[in-house]
Amino acid sequence: MKEIKAIIRPFKVDDVITALHKIEGLPGLTISEIKGFGRTKAKGAYDSFKDGLHDYVKRVKIELVVHNNMVDEVVDVIQKVSHTGNPGDGKIFVIDVIDTIRIRTNERGDAAI
Repeated sequence: MKEIKAIIRPFKVDDVITALHKIEGLPGLTISEIKGFGRTKAKGAYDSFKDGLHDYVKRVKIELVVHNNMVDEVVDVIQKVSHTGNPGDGKIFVIDVIDTIRIRTNERGDAAI
């Protein structure tokens, strides 16, 4: 199992989610509104804002845990659909998941996804 975390531009969320819905067997996902900055510290970014002493950009984080055989397809969809070619398009992280437990049924591992 792998966890995929993608940080993308807010205006790309609907397109990414629509494309992910087309993947058969996709177990589900979580979406969070976030703020942060990259290497350039958000200075001069067209979508930056100041919060306190620092500049940030608004982004959306999509998180999902998938079976190993789905990773490449999910990553490809997110990358292709969220790409604009401009700085600040985001990042995708792929992380090993040791175990998953479904709280309601106590199923573990792949069955819990």
